[in-house]
Amino acid sequence: MNVDGRADDCVTLTCDQRFLRRWRLVSDGGLAFLVDLARITLLNEGDVLVLEDGLTVKIRAAGEPLYEVTGPDLVRIAWHVGNRHTACQIDPGRLVIQRDHVIRDMLGCLGAEITEVEEPFLPEGGAYGHGRTHGHADGHSHSHDHDHGHARNHAHAP
Repeated sequence: MNVDGRADDCVTLTCDQRFLRRWRLVSDGGLAFLVDLARITLLNEGDVLVLEDGLTVKIRAAGEPLYEVTGPDLVRIAWHVGNRHTACQIDPGRLVIQRDHVIRDMLGCLGAEITEVEEPFLPEGGAYGHGRTHGHADGHSHSHDHDHGHARNHAHAP
C-alpha cells in the first residue's frame, strides 16, 4: 500500500474471475501480472495483492447479472439454494445468486420473489475453507527474492 494507504492499481473481476489459483491478469491501469497462489482461492472485494516489485493491486468486484431472491420463507429458500451447492450472497432480507434459469424456476415454485439485478457478487465463503464457493485470500500475499522463470510481476498469497 502507498504511504496514504491506497493501492498502486486495481483489477476489476467478476466472481468467477476472482476464483483462481494461477492466472495472468491485467489491472484496470494496464499492468500485466501473474497471480500464482498456493491453492484455488476466491479473491474478495478489497483484497490486495503485493507484486514481487512491491506494487500493490487491490481487488474490485465487478458488477454482473444476478438474481435477487426475497420472500416470506427466506430461510427455507436459503436451505434449497445451499442444498444445490449454489454460490450465494446472504444479505439482510435477501439472497443474491448468479443467474441460472433452472434454479430460478425451482425457487419460483418455492414462492420466492426473483428480481434481475446487476451488481458485484460477494458470495459466502463456506464453512470448510475449500471448494467452489469456499475460502479467500484475506488480503495477504508475499514476495519472493528468487526467480520463478516467468513474468517479472506476479503475486503470491498463502
